Amino acid sequence: MLELEKTFLVASLPHWLHTFPSKDLLDIYIPLESDHAHIRIRKHGDSMIIMKKELTTPGDLSSMKESVIDLDQEEFNALQQVPGKRIHKRRYYFPWWDLTIEIDVFLDDLAGLIMADVEFPDEETKKNFQMPDFCLCEVTQEVIFAWGLLCGKTYEDISGRLEELGYKKLSMEES
Repeated sequence: MLELEKTFLVASLPHWLHTFPSKDLLDIYIPLESDHAHIRIRKHGDSMIIMKKELTTPGDLSSMKESVIDLDQEEFNALQQVPGKRIHKRRYYFPWWDLTIEIDVFLDDLAGLIMADVEFPDEETKKNFQMPDFCLCEVTQEVIFAWGLLCGKTYEDISGRLEELGYKKLSMEES
């Protein structure tokens, strides 16, 4: 499956965010030793998968080939024992015109970081998409914000780049 996506830093939480559906996500990126692992084990609500993402065009993080295998509880329980870098977040889903914006509120060591992802059905829609007003800037091509590279980091680890972009630490209490 081809994934076309843009990623944004959220500048201010929409006051209505908590009214939309959400799920907790746990991603475990493997292998542990990789700086930017492309394989992840994911628990997304009641759904469990193993996923591999690969660039379709070198240097373009907005277009990825995505391979997914569904897991049952027993398989997930066994695979989550594999050493890997973990990332935990709550993902909110809400409609935006004919699309869905996913807002990720990072938890644990990355608490304070909130990002938005938008997946597109085609290149034309991606090209013409206007950033929502609650977002600060697009960070799709910034490697530091790739999920595999965020794993194992703390908010403090990335705070220098966030400050350069004008990002201010957020929390759900502000919505």
